[in-house]
Amino acid sequence: MILRLDDTDVERNTEASVNSIFDGLKWLGLGWDEEYKQSERGALHRQMADAIFQKGLAYRDFTPAHAGDSEKSGTQGTWLFNPGMRELPREESDRRAATGEPFALRFRVPREDGQVIRFTDGVYGEQMKAGADIEDFALLRSDGMPTYHLASCADDADLRISHIIRGQDHLSNTFKHVLIFEAAGYTPPQFAHLPLLVAPDGTKLSKRRHGPVVSVTTYRDAGFLPEGFINFLCLLGWSPKDDRTKMSQQELVEIFSLEGINRANAVVNFKEPATTPEETFDPKAVWLNAEHIRGLAIGDLSARLMPIVREIWPAVTSEKMLQVTPLIRERIKLLRDVLTAADFFFVDELPPYDPAELIPQKGDAAMAKKVLEKARVVLANVEFKHDPLDQTLRAAAQELGVKAGQMFQPIRVAVCGRKNAPGLFETLEVLGKKVTLARVEQAILRI
Repeated sequence: MILRLDDTDVERNTEASVNSIFDGLKWLGLGWDEEYKQSERGALHRQMADAIFQKGLAYRDFTPAHAGDSEKSGTQGTWLFNPGMRELPREESDRRAATGEPFALRFRVPREDGQVIRFTDGVYGEQMKAGADIEDFALLRSDGMPTYHLASCADDADLRISHIIRGQDHLSNTFKHVLIFEAAGYTPPQFAHLPLLVAPDGTKLSKRRHGPVVSVTTYRDAGFLPEGFINFLCLLGWSPKDDRTKMSQQELVEIFSLEGINRANAVVNFKEPATTPEETFDPKAVWLNAEHIRGLAIGDLSARLMPIVREIWPAVTSEKMLQVTPLIRERIKLLRDVLTAADFFFVDELPPYDPAELIPQKGDAAMAKKVLEKARVVLANVEFKHDPLDQTLRAAAQELGVKAGQMFQPIRVAVCGRKNAPGLFETLEVLGKKVTLARVEQAILRI
């Protein structure tokens, strides 16, 4: 795999943005074998420009920037070229260049005899445009720097790129690129243009406008799995013939085809402004991530959760994490959800909670206290394994004359600090007898 940074736009090319791209690709597992920076390949770009110029297919344009006169002969009155430059004799051009007069090197777009530029796009099909409607675009700027059009084509030719797959906003540029490839003596690669990713309001996703939601590392830091995020990205503007949603990377590789790409732009649904962290992301992305989390082996998921847990509770052991993971796997959508779904397993003391939560359904404070006092007694003398705990607490409920649910709720709240928690017996087994009895005792004092 080749990684090429098209970094000729100096204003937008910052070290932070480049590092973010690298970090995102590494997180996704998309490693590369060769790396190139377009800004370091200027000699190659100018060599192609000169080859085109020597064939008479480009010319020097000495018009100062922002000059008022221009030829507007396109069908919609668009700028095409600066008068007098296209027809400038070669000898005069050479003389002026030799004096150091600055110039831009422009491609001499063929407009004679109604010439039409054509190519077949892998998504949008046959494309054509009259040469008379294409401006004489620059290959080199007046400071000698290559333009995107030239640099991109020169690099593609040098690296023997066979397929160019990019955003639909580059579809109109492709006519110019076909001209450059052919002028330089190369067969143009195959082109395919993908629908754009747009915000809910229909505007093109932009880091300047939409902030971190467009950055891959934002998803990493929020707790997405790389395989879940890749799955989501592939379904933006593409779908398999069998309408599957959850797919592994290998499955995506096997079934992906350009024929499945939609031509309409793909909407990334998120709320602006988001009131919760989850609203920052498309609900489908979050759902898919949860599906991939559920598909992970316990050991694998535990290893991915461990660094997040240790940010807050550095003393947590791998053994403890392995015990907790199966209890929360179905309860988290993002990896960082572990901090709220499993916190009570790791804290020394529960944060304050409303004592009213201890009161069971159709019960009162007296019932809650009676249940907890009974639990304190029976739990002190039982083996902390699932089945003995189940049998002992159900028997205790019968002795008290309460339903099993009325027995379990006060204990669950006492040990977890809330009603919504994993299975009670599995939770007690992981917490252990000492912690459980201490928390039951504290709950009795709260009523």
